[in-house]
Amino acid sequence: MANRNHDPKKTHEIALSGLLFALAMALSFIEGTLVIPGLAPGMKLGLANIVVMYALFFMGARQALYLDLLKALFVFLVSGWTAGFLSLCGGLLSLLVMWVLYYKLPFRPTWFILSVCGALSHNIGQLLGAGLILSSAMSLYYAPVMLVLGLVMGALTSLTLRAILPALGRLGYNTREKR
Repeated sequence: MANRNHDPKKTHEIALSGLLFALAMALSFIEGTLVIPGLAPGMKLGLANIVVMYALFFMGARQALYLDLLKALFVFLVSGWTAGFLSLCGGLLSLLVMWVLYYKLPFRPTWFILSVCGALSHNIGQLLGAGLILSSAMSLYYAPVMLVLGLVMGALTSLTLRAILPALGRLGYNTREKR
């Protein structure tokens, strides 16, 4: 018997959310296996944040929040409490900053600005989370390196999202901003 309440748009959104979550987990896992000379222990590139940015811009803040929370849960399950907590702190602050800049300002900042601000706030959130865990300001010694890395990776995240959008559009995914 057919379900009369079936909404194909909702089904598509759920399927896309699942795919985005899987992509974020794959990127996070791959990133965790990379050894990049010059990066301090525990520092990552932030590739999974491309997925959260896509969700924020094209699906809305709620979907981006769900992905952020699920991403932090995945990190918690794979890497432990500390890594999960830091992922949550960074992800939530980053999403909050990008949401305010994207949805609440009277003008529209560029994706580049949003991405860099998101990356910087992600790193600041992680530093604050580490300060809570350590009960000291020792984590702030990482700040200069993390802020420079945030600038670089924020720029690369923006460029990567911009580069893959045409391919996503050809595959039938939404590339019209939800602002």
